Amino acid sequence: MNHSNYWFLTIFLIISTTLSAQKTAVYTDSNKDYMHALGLYNNRDFAASKQLFSDLKDQYEKGSEKRADCAYYEAFSAIQLGDPDGEEKMRDFVDRYPTSTKHNIAFLEVGDYYFKNANYPYALKWYNKVETRNLSIGAEEDYNFKYGYSLFAVRSFSRAKEYFQKLLNSYQYGAQAKYYYGFIAYQDDDFENADRYLNEVADNKELGDDVPYYMANIKFKMGNFQEAIDVATSYLPKADRNEHSELSKIIGESYFNLEKYNEAIPHLLNYKGRQRRWNNTDYYLLGYAYYKQKDYENAIANFNKIIGGDDSVAQNAYYHLAECYLNTDLKTEALNAFRNASQMDYDNDIKRDAWLNYAKLSYEIGNPYKSVPDVLKEYMELYPKSEHLDEMNKLLISAYVTSKDYEGALKELKDKKDLENRALYQKVALYRGIQLFDENELEGAIEKFDNAIEEARDNSITARSVFWKAESAYLLTNFDDALKGFQQYKSMQKSDTLAENKTVDYNIGYAYFKLKDYNKAGDKFQEYLNTRPDDEERINDSYLRLGDAHFVSSNYRNALDAYEKVIKKGTIDTDYATFQRAMSLGFLGKNDQKIVEFQKFLSEYPSSNLRDDVYYELGNTYVSEQMNDEAIEAYDNLIKYHKKSSYVPKALLKQGLVYYNTERDNQALDKYRRVVKEFPNTDEAKQAVNNARQVYVDLGRVDEYAEWVKDIDFVEVTDADLDKDMYESAEKQYLQNDRKKAITAFEKYIARFPNGMYKLQANFYLA
Repeated sequence: MNHSNYWFLTIFLIISTTLSAQKTAVYTDSNKDYMHALGLYNNRDFAASKQLFSDLKDQYEKGSEKRADCAYYEAFSAIQLGDPDGEEKMRDFVDRYPTSTKHNIAFLEVGDYYFKNANYPYALKWYNKVETRNLSIGAEEDYNFKYGYSLFAVRSFSRAKEYFQKLLNSYQYGAQAKYYYGFIAYQDDDFENADRYLNEVADNKELGDDVPYYMANIKFKMGNFQEAIDVATSYLPKADRNEHSELSKIIGESYFNLEKYNEAIPHLLNYKGRQRRWNNTDYYLLGYAYYKQKDYENAIANFNKIIGGDDSVAQNAYYHLAECYLNTDLKTEALNAFRNASQMDYDNDIKRDAWLNYAKLSYEIGNPYKSVPDVLKEYMELYPKSEHLDEMNKLLISAYVTSKDYEGALKELKDKKDLENRALYQKVALYRGIQLFDENELEGAIEKFDNAIEEARDNSITARSVFWKAESAYLLTNFDDALKGFQQYKSMQKSDTLAENKTVDYNIGYAYFKLKDYNKAGDKFQEYLNTRPDDEERINDSYLRLGDAHFVSSNYRNALDAYEKVIKKGTIDTDYATFQRAMSLGFLGKNDQKIVEFQKFLSEYPSSNLRDDVYYELGNTYVSEQMNDEAIEAYDNLIKYHKKSSYVPKALLKQGLVYYNTERDNQALDKYRRVVKEFPNTDEAKQAVNNARQVYVDLGRVDEYAEWVKDIDFVEVTDADLDKDMYESAEKQYLQNDRKKAITAFEKYIARFPNGMYKLQANFYLA
């Protein structure tokens, strides 16, 4: 033997033996740790088992069963702990170890874990992966129940039903399967199967004692009303509050369907409603039961609680509600209920009969929704073959008039030639004219009044038509035509017996007033007042217009008397009468009394819209009495308290004039410049520029005027104007013997206008 080979073999055997011994030791230690980890797992110390299995798995060869088992237990421990990566670890186990013996059981046990914790969506996700063909019969039944229940829990009833069906004959799960299968059939309105399977477990206390409750409802749904009553009544003593309510509903509605309304009512009342609220059908059933018992008051109360319904229940309820109202003589309410029933299309017989009653009641008591003729015509259009058509036609013309649809009545009457209808035509033409007058359709109103005048069947109607035609002309500002019309009315037969006669003199007075014939206007207002009318508003207004007529005609004493009557009455427009009285005193030369009246006005009428007029006139009166400081104060109050008044720029102009006349020229300029700034391009602003010009000329400061006025875009001041103004200003200083100012002014003039129109005169004065 070769010695070198011998030694090599010897060394190899020694190394191999050593390595084998080491490897055996490692496996022995790993198995010991594995069993320890498994013990931790079985003792539900999942945190420790998870960590140990995680550490151990890498000690086993890849693809080995032990390595797969470690991965499985690590993943399942993570799931038991609720770790976020638990499912990911289990999926990783499934992917990495497809041949593991724990592959299928992993799906099942993870599903069972989630099932036990009522996490049914997750349970389903893992149960879906289970391969059932290798399961034992008991394990498969267990799987089918848990899978079916999980589907039931997530409301996937049709799929759940398939799994419960497999268990109907199971010894362990048969009763539960029948319960849930029957319940799903109940949910699907499969009352035959629901009745069959729930009935089989009705006595099973482990499933709860609510099966009779469902059975009662099933009997009701199947139309076995007496059986439903019997089952529900027997279960009532054991029912909780909610079940008691639902069973009362079943019993009540069963009696209702058996037409035993008196027995139905107490049970219907005991029903509390879904979520403690009744729906429209609940109210209808109770209302109809009361209706059949002729208890209309309670029937009405319940029908009226049907709110927002648009179905056959609501249509029936409205129809029977209307009948209840008719039986209690509440016709307006019946009209509304018939209307609602007629607008629904669920039952054509009810709709047609509701329409007929709605149309008749509309004619009898009126209709708040549309004109009665429209209701009648709509009925005839909807039911052209109705046996009631002739009756509707006879009501139509009368309905036009009673519903004040005069235009419609005129169209119907236009071609009817008999005397009765022609007289009616004249009357309706007048009414239509007054209607158009009230709507401010004055041209159309005049046309109808002319129609009535032309028909001339009734003297009273003709006279009234003339009067209202004149009223229309007045409002159209045709005052001549209005005056002629009112005067014609006064000359007509029977006019003095009509209501219009009470105001005709008043109206004539206004027509004269508008035509500026103030003397005749005053006479007519006085004639009206002499008739002692009972219209306080027109009496008051007549005194005001009488006063105004005298005032405009400069009969101030008579005006004072008229205004005084309004003031003494103290009703309306007393502020205006007080103002006019003060103005009249002023025109009579009694400015001291005028001032007192205005001061009294300001204290007595704090909200009058004439206060700005008063301040302005008070200021003017103070000016005329040379009470300049008081005038300034009055204008100041106007400007301060009535900033938007049209008198503000006028008051500023007046203040400027007062300051100018009292040689407070700079203050005058301030007022004029303010008018120009705050009220540009107005007549007052243009006047302010002219007034300011005069002040600047007087002060010898025309150059300042020129500088100011060049920025004002609504006045045009030429060089010729400034030439004249500067010369005039300088000359004025000379004529006032202010030689120093005159020299300065003439020098400025010659410097500004070396070739001016007045250069010779300026040089002469300067020399």
